[in-house]
Amino acid sequence: MLNGGVSAHTHDDVDWAARLAGMRRLDELERSALADVASKLVADLPSGATVVDVGSGSGGMSAALAEALRTRGGGTVVLVDAVDELLAAAAQQARGAGGDHVTVHEVVADAGTQPLADAVPGADLVWASAVVHHLPDQQLAVDRLVAALNPGGVLAVAEGGLGMRCLPWDLGLGRPGLELRLLAHRDAWFEDMRADMPDARRMGHGWNVALGRAGLEHVSSFSYVVDYPAPGGPAVREFVLDHLDGLAGMVEDRLGDEDRETVQRLLDPQDREHLGHRDDLYLLSTRTVHAGTRP
Repeated sequence: MLNGGVSAHTHDDVDWAARLAGMRRLDELERSALADVASKLVADLPSGATVVDVGSGSGGMSAALAEALRTRGGGTVVLVDAVDELLAAAAQQARGAGGDHVTVHEVVADAGTQPLADAVPGADLVWASAVVHHLPDQQLAVDRLVAALNPGGVLAVAEGGLGMRCLPWDLGLGRPGLELRLLAHRDAWFEDMRADMPDARRMGHGWNVALGRAGLEHVSSFSYVVDYPAPGGPAVREFVLDHLDGLAGMVEDRLGDEDRETVQRLLDPQDREHLGHRDDLYLLSTRTVHAGTRP
């Protein structure tokens, strides 16, 4: 393990280690989509490229990047996360996918406070998915990611898109539109979290503009879709249960009594309304990747 120089820390006070099982389930459901994204991003990298995965989480994209490098003859994957448990999980995934052709390093580091270039070798690709929006100064974080690139290196930031949907609008229990209300509460939680975050600054512009302001050229964007129509099957059902449990826990103090009772019943295995009994659950999500090249 490389020395990142800091202890594990996150800025949003979310217990990410406790969400590891659900994150792994999502990794499995996203496997095909992430493989396509990884292949696209590494296609033009130099032989033996170094790829840095910032906020590697449970390792779904780490494995996809390692596999993409392996098929091109090999390279190095550097995993960066502030949570030890997640870093270990991602490293296991990446090593399994890369085999003997890909070297995997682990770095415990806080991308919100420490310049990435001080913790990792020069990168031909830096990938950061759903991590920068959790950091206090998002533009500064993008600037620091760019600074870790070799000349000609690519930064790819996966942020935004249309989000995720899983539930029918009318569940036959409580008021219709439960999922939309939960997502609205989550957005309000996120706004409050950023408002209370020490040293937080509003970015005030989109991600493509942020990459351009950081000095990148040829900035472009593309989106990838994960689509499991109903009936999604057991894997989708288990993920939706994890997802709803985490979402409800995040916004519990914002829920009205009726929605709180509805969620409790949907998550109670002993209740006839438990989501595990339903065949109309699905997973549809869209994530956008913004990428640019360092001159």
